[in-house]
Order: sequence, then structure tokens, then C-alpha cells
Amino acid sequence: MSETSDEPVNTSYAKAPTRTVTAGGVTYAYRELGPRGGVPVVFFVHLAATLDNWDPRIVDPVARERHVVAFDNRGVGASTGEVPDTVEAMAADAAAFVRALGFGEIDVFSFSLGGMVAQVLASEHPGLVRRLVLTGTGPAGGKDIDKVARTTYYDMARAALARSDPKEFLFFNRDATGKKAGRAFVERLGERTADRDAPIKVKAFQKQLKAIKRWGRSAPADLSVITQPTLIANGDNDRMVPSVLSEDLHRRIPGSELVIYPDSGHGGIFQYHREFAPVAVEFLTR
Repeated sequence: MSETSDEPVNTSYAKAPTRTVTAGGVTYAYRELGPRGGVPVVFFVHLAATLDNWDPRIVDPVARERHVVAFDNRGVGASTGEVPDTVEAMAADAAAFVRALGFGEIDVFSFSLGGMVAQVLASEHPGLVRRLVLTGTGPAGGKDIDKVARTTYYDMARAALARSDPKEFLFFNRDATGKKAGRAFVERLGERTADRDAPIKVKAFQKQLKAIKRWGRSAPADLSVITQPTLIANGDNDRMVPSVLSEDLHRRIPGSELVIYPDSGHGGIFQYHREFAPVAVEFLTR
């Protein structure tokens, strides 16, 4: 949807309206913000996440420079249909969604499961993806990715006992710095008060876990086919998708750039949002 010149451009994710578009019999919920025109940046979200799980301190700086689109995967949040049980099918859905909005080329910002989907999209639809940001993620066949479910259920139990949000355990170290960063992150996710998304259903969450396990147990992919400029980032102590896998991606994706943040976990980019957001914006606006 184009914005007229006298309309102020919204660059606040917390205020972005939720819209829908239908492709292949699936109605996808999405939010868009930032100046229209040029190549949009599409955000690919993590396991169990809906539109409400993006950190505004990451999205808003990108939206000040670029047209940003975030969406619910099939069967998640307000999107219809059933969650696929393979990452490859999720990538096919993402391609259908992007094309339904009329985009012929996008930049991708991805986190965790979203980064797995993004790798397939960039490999199978090379003309669709111009630039790629992969954070907190790993390659097909990556060591210990198939243990994500075990780690997730363990940390969910720990969080329940502590009456905390599971993301505080899954994304952040449990030292004083990590605990503080985790609480701040969860507070930021609550900045949107109106038009909140529907939470993911248990069955959908379980199918996503199944897809991640398959990804972890599948044969390694030839990542040399990803020739798009790629920025890779993570914390140095990622318990969900081991940090060494970010280094593995960096070695295998030609010309890629790697940023590892110290004393941080899976949510390193959120803990270090002040440092990371400018790096991401610079990369995406080259």
C-alpha cells in the first residue's frame, strides 16, 4: 500500500497495523512500516513466535531507512492453515507470501528458525533474495540442532518454576547481565498494547519443533550456492542453536560477514541491540 507524500511515515513497530494477504489458500497476517519504495526488508521470525515477538529496538531502526514487512508463518498467530513440518515447506510459503504482496526482490532479516527458512529461500529462489541477515541460526545437519526441543522444554519448565517468560531462559545467560537483558527484552515486546496477535497453538509449536529436528538431522546443504551478501550474528553462548554453527555458516557462505557478541546467548542481538541495530542497518542500506 503506497503512502502519499503528506502522510507521516510510521517507523514504530508497536503502531504498525496488522494486515492480511491470501496466497495459495492461506491468509497471511503481516505488518509493514517504514518508507515505501525500493527493496523491502522481510523479517523471518523464530520458533513459537508471532508478529508480537519482534524486538522494536531492532525493527524500528531498520524501518527508519527501509520498507519493513513482518509476517506470521502459515498456521501461526493470525495466519490460517496448518504449520508445515519441514523447513523447506516453510520457505515455499514465504516465497508465496512475498510474491502475493507483489515483491520481486527482497532483503531478508532472520532469526533462529527464520534463519533456517531464509537459507532455503536464498538457495531455491536466488533471484528473490538480494541481501541476507542470519542471526541465532545454523545450517541443515548442524550439530545439536536436533536437540532444540529438549532444550526448549527444559527451559520452559525452569521458566514456569521461576514464573518468568521462557525467552528469558532460552535467549539469555542466567548471570546478572543476562537476567537484566532478558527482562528488558520481554518488557519491550509488551510495548504494543492494541491489536495484539493470537499466541501460537500447542500443535503448531510441536510441528515447528518437528521441522527443526528434521533440519538438524538432514544432510548438510551446499551453502556455496548462497552468493547473496550475508551478515551472520549471534551471541557467544547460544544454547539453542550452538554458536559454533554461526561460525560454520560464515565459513561456508562465500564472502559472508560474522559478528559474535560476548557474554550473551541465543538472543545476543537483542541484548546488544544498541550495537547490532546500526550494524544491520548499515549492511541493509549498502
